[in-house]
Amino acid sequence: MRKKTSNKKRKMSPKTKKFLKVLMPIVFTCVLMCVIIGVYLVSDFIGRVNGESIVDLDFYKQNQDQTTIIYADDEEGNPVELVKLHGEKNRVWVDIENMSKWLPKAFVALEDERFEIHNGVDWFSSTFGIIRSTLTTGKVRGGSTITMQLIKNLTGENGRSINRKYNEMISALNLEKHYEKDDILEAYLNTIYLSHNCYGVQTASETYFGKDVSELNIAEAASIVAITQWPAEYDPLWKPESNKKRQELCLKKMYEQGMITKEEYDEAVAFELIFTNSENYVAKNDDKKESASNNEINSYYVDYVIDSVIKDLKAAGYSHYEATKMMYSGGLRIYSAVDTRIQEIVEDVYENRTNFPSERVSSTKDLAQSAMTIMDYSGRVVAIVGGAGEKTENRSNNRAVSAIRQPGSSIKPLSIYTAAIEEDYVTWSSKIKNYGITWKGKRWPDNYGGNPGDPNSYVTTQYALSISYNTVPAQILMMMGFKTSYSYLTEKFHISTMNDNIDSVAPSSLATGGTNGGCTTLEMAAAFAAFGNGGKYYEPYCYTKVTDSTGENILLQKSPKGEQIISPETAYIMNQMLRTVMQGPVGTGRAYNVKGFTSYAKSGTTTNNYDRWMVAGTPYYISAVWFGYDQNKQVSTKSNPAGMIYKTVMDRVHKNLAAKNFEKYTDKVVQRSYCTVSGLLAGDGCASTASGWYKTSNLPAQCAGCVDPGGKTPTSEPNTDSPVTPETPVESTQAPPETTTQAPPAETTAAGPET
Repeated sequence: MRKKTSNKKRKMSPKTKKFLKVLMPIVFTCVLMCVIIGVYLVSDFIGRVNGESIVDLDFYKQNQDQTTIIYADDEEGNPVELVKLHGEKNRVWVDIENMSKWLPKAFVALEDERFEIHNGVDWFSSTFGIIRSTLTTGKVRGGSTITMQLIKNLTGENGRSINRKYNEMISALNLEKHYEKDDILEAYLNTIYLSHNCYGVQTASETYFGKDVSELNIAEAASIVAITQWPAEYDPLWKPESNKKRQELCLKKMYEQGMITKEEYDEAVAFELIFTNSENYVAKNDDKKESASNNEINSYYVDYVIDSVIKDLKAAGYSHYEATKMMYSGGLRIYSAVDTRIQEIVEDVYENRTNFPSERVSSTKDLAQSAMTIMDYSGRVVAIVGGAGEKTENRSNNRAVSAIRQPGSSIKPLSIYTAAIEEDYVTWSSKIKNYGITWKGKRWPDNYGGNPGDPNSYVTTQYALSISYNTVPAQILMMMGFKTSYSYLTEKFHISTMNDNIDSVAPSSLATGGTNGGCTTLEMAAAFAAFGNGGKYYEPYCYTKVTDSTGENILLQKSPKGEQIISPETAYIMNQMLRTVMQGPVGTGRAYNVKGFTSYAKSGTTTNNYDRWMVAGTPYYISAVWFGYDQNKQVSTKSNPAGMIYKTVMDRVHKNLAAKNFEKYTDKVVQRSYCTVSGLLAGDGCASTASGWYKTSNLPAQCAGCVDPGGKTPTSEPNTDSPVTPETPVESTQAPPETTTQAPPAETTAAGPET
């Protein structure tokens, strides 16, 4: 028997009512937010699509065929032409009517067959491609039209986010409202990357077939188009078989879309492609002349200027493509900071490897390498060389600015001694224990040769710096702390290539230079300049200004403004302490002093002798030299090759220069006698004294008993202030060259982090 159903409505429970009462406002708010966001997106979409032109194609076209000139000052300070960067053919804009008629057809057939009918976005293809790629790979890709690809080429935006794709679509739709299809296709054909450093079809035509783009036949045009999807895989010089398969796909699509007849298709498929690296290729005479004229190898300095200007243009708001185009074809006028006399000296020494260590190797590739930067004390890079031997490529590996190498002991003035003097942890003559610290249950580090020091031995700050002890910097580091040390190194001295997570907490990085990151000669020279200019840091610069071709519109300009990173008092004390490295009886750099000039310096050696450094300054210039192998290998010579290179170059640079002294910049630093036993200011009863420099605000007390901090009266330190300039190799002196030692367990060593 069925139950009789009730017509009464079921009442809602109080809990349900309460839940709905809370839920409904939330649902309403969410719906309202979605509506607001939707309205905003639609409004933004419509406004930007129909607004002013987002991308100016005329800019790209108008800035192609002008030659950029880099200038240098002559002896009278007048700008003279240093080098011309011609509008190289891989950067020349070719009008579409001057191209082979088959080339645009082939691109459309293979890349975007609906190009003539869509409005910048092929909605079906784009939507399907985005959904498919997102579901299968988790990344947004696919469905790009030629117009969208052009936007990506011009802006340099290669991300795969939905936001990037959204902006790309808007820009494409906007572009098609302001330009004709032929204008868009022309721009695309002139900007697309086609392997072998070819940007645009003109250079691709010359690179692969040795002919002008107007001379390409159907088969050749399809071969160039075949490169686009994957340049490295379909490069006809590297992988002709892969290129041929995709070329035939392009020809098939051209035939299917009615662009060529069956007869033309068959002929093109059967056509023998003769590339510029084919055995039966014959170059035209004018091709050979053009090739010779475009193969001039620029100096490392010119390379540095080019890279710096491109970087600064990008920082000013230009895309990478725009900045590069302006450099090579925008008619820029660049006024470099190079001193051509000094640059020529450095290039001569490096190209001929003058006074480099002799090596027995099988090829030049096995030879040791080196880099050198020379600056004045206001940030001007007067000379730079990024490699030894003949330079064979433009914009090749410029080690002076890109080789990040462990600095070894050359880091100590930046990370330890300057900070300790500036923050009043030590003075010139403070007595510091010459013994390792306890780190993770073990004593570390040793001095050169495995010498552990003595827990009852104390030496002055200046002596430890001059002889390059490792123990003393470790002791000072523990006094002032890792944070202070690392902030001086990175924030004040602007060493930007450290590994923050490791180097900031590793005593081996800060005390002995066994960094996880490293330094370049450019940054080291800029940092050490503070010891010769009163404590200021100047950002290195290699040009003073960049203008357009008229010279009236200044695009970039350098106005050096020094940042006071340490007091003039500390800077001068460090200057005097570092002079003893070059002139003191135990200084590690005394064999490399520049003839006739006072110099300050710090040398550096890393574990296993992988890297050798010399960072040194005269009253005229500051310089940093690195010597080693691109792939870590022991430098076998006992003397310091970096020091010898420094001396060889700087002796020539300073020849016939007038005598000059370092400026003091302050009257708040004084020279005083101190007791070599206690490290305090000398008293009447002190038998052994030496001279040191002190801040008037932090003078030591006067010695009353000649007892060192160890509680005994040891043999006094040698007077390291008497200037001597021997020409003997370092290894023949009483103090061998310094080196960093094995770091504590789990810390960074001078040869890299333990694994």
